[in-house]
Amino acid sequence: MSNFKYQISKDLAAKLPDVEIVETTNGVTCTVPLEAWVETARLLRDDKAFQFEQCVDVCGVDYLTFGEAEWQTDGVSSTGFSRGIKAKGPGRFSWHERREESMPNRFAVVAQLLSVALNHRLTIKCFAPDEGMLMVPSLIDVWPGVNWFEREAFDLFGIIFKGHPDLRRILTDYGFIGHPFRKDFPLIGNVEVIYDEEQQRVVYQPVSIEPRVLVPKTIRRDSRYVENMNDQEAS
Repeated sequence: MSNFKYQISKDLAAKLPDVEIVETTNGVTCTVPLEAWVETARLLRDDKAFQFEQCVDVCGVDYLTFGEAEWQTDGVSSTGFSRGIKAKGPGRFSWHERREESMPNRFAVVAQLLSVALNHRLTIKCFAPDEGMLMVPSLIDVWPGVNWFEREAFDLFGIIFKGHPDLRRILTDYGFIGHPFRKDFPLIGNVEVIYDEEQQRVVYQPVSIEPRVLVPKTIRRDSRYVENMNDQEAS
């Protein structure tokens, strides 16, 4: 463990006893209770031991289907390809077949902090309770620059940031239905845009394509390929 990771973990544990601290090769991540989200952010900004004066990113995370494999990896078919394991896996369903599941700690908000003074980085995370309306306090009073970051998380994940002064969609179209980065949102979408010759204008209509697998197949080692290569070299 680097000296930075050891020291910041020690300081965090001393000043924030309710925070879960995880150290990885990528840095230190703190999971903060929802009710202490803003208070913890303010301490990390103002305390001389941390001095995280910048929040460089805020995003949402959906843990639905987390850890589920798209393809089998413990064996191959007769063609040498891994086999798809779920007909209705992540995103591979229509709008009417979408998965609407409730699970604890499904949605999270993750913020990336930077201390220019100390040249340190830190990841903080809190979970949004899934009680019909995802709501997390806004960090805009601590770091005003998160304005558009929080709007993006709202647009793509449906997370409402309480106290945000202008929370509205920022990437999707006006009247867009759903939140496209949720795992229960179909990869094919729900509507498509076409030009209607009779009405002579652009119109929306239900999506016309079928759900499909977008994850590339993985070619595993197959003895037939080795034999073919040996035959080619011999000839």
